Amino acid sequence: MGNHSEAMKFILSGLTDRPELQVPLFVLFLLIYGVTLVGIGGMILLITIDPRLHTPMYFFLRNLSFCDLCLSFIISPKMLLNFLAERKNISYTACTVQMYLSFIFGDVECLLLAVMAYDHYVAICNPLLYTVTMSRHLCKQLVAGAYAVWVVDSMMYTCCTFRLSFCSFNIINHFFCDIPPLLALSCSHTRINEIVMFAMMSCITGSSFVTVLLSYVYVISTILQIRSAEGRRKAFSTCIFHLTAVVLSFGTLLFIYLRPASSYSMDRDKVASVFYTLVIPMLNPLIYSLRNTEVKDALRKAMNKLLTNS
Repeated sequence: MGNHSEAMKFILSGLTDRPELQVPLFVLFLLIYGVTLVGIGGMILLITIDPRLHTPMYFFLRNLSFCDLCLSFIISPKMLLNFLAERKNISYTACTVQMYLSFIFGDVECLLLAVMAYDHYVAICNPLLYTVTMSRHLCKQLVAGAYAVWVVDSMMYTCCTFRLSFCSFNIINHFFCDIPPLLALSCSHTRINEIVMFAMMSCITGSSFVTVLLSYVYVISTILQIRSAEGRRKAFSTCIFHLTAVVLSFGTLLFIYLRPASSYSMDRDKVASVFYTLVIPMLNPLIYSLRNTEVKDALRKAMNKLLTNS
C-alpha cells in the first residue's frame, strides 16, 4: 500500500451532516436515552426486589435488560455529545473499545433470546419437569456461556478489524465504531474480514435463531393441543412478548451483518443501527411489561409500598 500515515484518531460523521437537524436530533435521542435508562433500570430493580419474579424467565430477562443498559451506555453518550460538538473525534483506542463492548452486549442478547425460547419450551412442553430442568445452576451456566462465547468472538472481530491499515482518510460514515463502516474506510484488503464476520455471525447468530425457531415450533404445537380457548390464550400471551423481541433483534442484526459487502448502504445501515442499538433497548422493557400481569402486579406492589412509606 506504500507509505501511508496510520490514523491515530477517527472522525464520526454521525447520523446527518445537516446543521439544522443537530439540535432536534439531540433532543430526540436524549429523550430516548432517558426513557431507556428509566425503563431498564426500573425493570432490573423490580425483578431484583420482588421475590415472585425470582424465576428462570425473569432471571434471563434481568440479564437481557442489563445488556440493553450497557449497550445504550456505550453508544448514546458519545452520539449525543457529537450532535453538539464541532469536532467529532474519537481516538483509535476508544474506537476499539467501543466496538469490542458493543459487540459483546449487543450480541449476547441473541444467545439470551435463544435461552429464553428454550425456557418457554420447557415451561409449556414439559411443565412437570420445569423446576428440575431449569435449575438455578443451569440458568447461571447458560448466561455465563453466552457471555463467554461473545467475549471471545468479539475479541476476534475487533482484532481482525483493527489489524487493517487506516490511512489518511479517517472519517467513519457512522455514529459509532462498527465493522462495516471501518471496512469501507480501510486501505487494506478486507475480503478475509468479510468472510470471518459472515462465517462467525452465521454460525452463532444462525444457531441462536434455529434454537428459537425449533423451540417455538414445539411450543405452538403444544399450545394448539390445549382444549380450552382460555388456556390457549394464556399460553400464547406468555410467548408473544418474547417473539416480538426476537423478531426485532434478529431481523435488524441479520440485516446489518449478514449481507454481501456489495449491498452495503451506509445511510440505510445507520437507520438499522439506530433501531438495534438505541430503539430496541428502549422498547424491550415496554414489550415485556405492557401486558405482563406479573410485572404489572410487582410494579403496583412496589409503588404502593413506596407511597405507604412516604
